Amino acid sequence: MFKNTFQSGFLSILYSLGSKPLQIWDKEVSNGHIKRPQDEDIQSTVLEIVGSKIQSTYITCPADPASTLGIKLPFLVIIVKNLKKYFTFEVQVLDDKNVRRRFRASNFQGITRVKPYICTMPLRMDEGWNHIQLNLADFTRRAYGTNYVETLRVQVHANCRLRRIYFADRLYSEEELPPEFKLYLPAQRA
Repeated sequence: MFKNTFQSGFLSILYSLGSKPLQIWDKEVSNGHIKRPQDEDIQSTVLEIVGSKIQSTYITCPADPASTLGIKLPFLVIIVKNLKKYFTFEVQVLDDKNVRRRFRASNFQGITRVKPYICTMPLRMDEGWNHIQLNLADFTRRAYGTNYVETLRVQVHANCRLRRIYFADRLYSEEELPPEFKLYLPAQRA
């Protein structure tokens, strides 16, 4: 999908304020919903994914199962709100041994498990909005002893609110981020 695109800095694959935030995503909903409500904390439109079973309500990118993202930027950043319910997301990468590996993070898991094709790990989230930053190159090296080549697919399951999902060439400080990549919390009234 992005394989032949020049990649540097930031590459966004989801932005809740866009006219069609799920344009390149596929949706699966069972006993739940995917909506665009107004979030009271940031006073802005967000993407909400809620379901009674996390495995059956999710979004996945790219929408075409035969296609891959082809994103070479090694840092994945997800701006997500903790809804105090079970939540999980998964990233599929390709390593230099031409093996597809998956990293799954969830807030209901207690320990990291590394299996040949999937690494599952606990995700600790603070109350409210969170910036989840994954160094996929470091994860691939530490879990499998191989080198990260590219990201093939991203899947986000219920239950969460999303503001943005993007890839970056490195970790950026809040001051370095473009304004549209920042999460603005409205000023507190005295």
